[in-house]
Amino acid sequence: MKRMISKNIILGASLAALIFTSCSKTYLDVNNDPNRPTDDNTTPQLIFTQAEQAVGSREASGDWGFLDNWMGYFAPNGDFAPSQIEQTYNIDFGFSDAIWQNHYNVLFDLYQVKTKAMASGDSVLAAASTILSAKLWQELVDLFGDIPYTQAFHYKEFPTPAYDAQKDVYNSVLLSLDTAVDYMKNLTAAKSFAPADIINNGDQGRWAEFGNTIKLRMLIRQSQVSGFDPSAEIAKIQSSGGVSDDYDVSENPGYINDVNKQSPFYANFGYDASNNIANTSINANAYILNILTNSGDPRLERFFSPSASGYNGNVYGDPTGTLTNGAGTSYFGPGLIGDGAPSSVGATQDQWIYPKYETLFLEAEAIARGWLSGDVKATYENAVKASFEFLKVDDADNAAATYLAEGGSWDDNAGASVSLQVQFITYQKYIANTGIDPLESYSDQRRLHFLTDNSYISSNPAKVANTLPLRLLYPQSEYTTNSSSVQAEGTIDAYTTKLFWEP
Repeated sequence: MKRMISKNIILGASLAALIFTSCSKTYLDVNNDPNRPTDDNTTPQLIFTQAEQAVGSREASGDWGFLDNWMGYFAPNGDFAPSQIEQTYNIDFGFSDAIWQNHYNVLFDLYQVKTKAMASGDSVLAAASTILSAKLWQELVDLFGDIPYTQAFHYKEFPTPAYDAQKDVYNSVLLSLDTAVDYMKNLTAAKSFAPADIINNGDQGRWAEFGNTIKLRMLIRQSQVSGFDPSAEIAKIQSSGGVSDDYDVSENPGYINDVNKQSPFYANFGYDASNNIANTSINANAYILNILTNSGDPRLERFFSPSASGYNGNVYGDPTGTLTNGAGTSYFGPGLIGDGAPSSVGATQDQWIYPKYETLFLEAEAIARGWLSGDVKATYENAVKASFEFLKVDDADNAAATYLAEGGSWDDNAGASVSLQVQFITYQKYIANTGIDPLESYSDQRRLHFLTDNSYISSNPAKVANTLPLRLLYPQSEYTTNSSSVQAEGTIDAYTTKLFWEP
């Protein structure tokens, strides 16, 4: 039976530890330790750098493992017992605690950056923090619906912050992006901004474009809402420089192949500093391997590495006793964890936050819907080429051209109607996002139901439904720390309580 629970939040977020350089002090000056982090000596620039890195780490986090499994990308191997709660979709209020707390932790740091930066007159730094925050706020809404937003982090005034309506959060975030993009376009950054910025190295034009990209993603998410009109927001995007469609948005503070210093995705899904496999329980899903193999997609060997007997994956939900073990299934490939296995290249690689192929797929859908002007076929093909480039496919241009003439052909597959074109674009985005952005694929599936072959659905006979949950339930931590606010939300069900943008 479906599990029904009432809603709830925690905002127990603590500032990540920062390393400070030593300073001299006068004799017997025992009441002022310059090496101890305090509110006065913790500058917004210091917080911002580690918060940027944390945003990248969220993309690579094992917290999204259930979505990689649900969306047919990864699957448990036979070496460990899988989660029955996950495989049966019988999720409870303890299922999503890590996502909730970790996202709010990063948002707290970004809030600290914005508050401190505005207090010191550094509006550009505050704008960069706002843009990164917008990405995370949207993701929380896309998973949970209503969330604490307006009162979040004002813990003295609001120790039990109320929940804001999800549509109101979206609208507020869109307004905040307007201001942030305006600051990036028209204000001059302080000299301290570029050295602290490990994403765009102080390039304000790129920050503005990234802000517009997040806005476009939020608009696309609402495409199925009755009466939705994005024209005013689209006009703002076009008048303020467009989106980040010619570069990958990523971060790298200087990753090296050492303990706790590797690039996040490699650290979680590649190899540790001693060259041992980092993730021994998860490998390729047979579903995505079949798609890649049947279409002759050369990205197969970049997403995954072959086992001794070739490219093999498990069916998600099959009994443990029937699953192939890790050695017999395909591990993650060089396009995700760097060339060679193990590889110091992968350990030092940039951590993606938003690859340009995703932006191009958003643009292609917007063009197909008539929101943007342009050539939808050419934009779609550029998105596919960008995916090949992102994965460093050998001779990427020619390989992409061959794929676009065959399995990924627009003329053969897209169709004439808007709905068919959008479905095809989204399906190709799904393939490109293998192991990279399962939350986007999960959101697209709930929005468009573009995967009509349901063999990605768990085969576990105890599953509570033959479809994915429409949303996550609020975490256990909310019930113990913010129960009055969450109870005011009423009763929700993971299968019947839709998000505002779900059709």
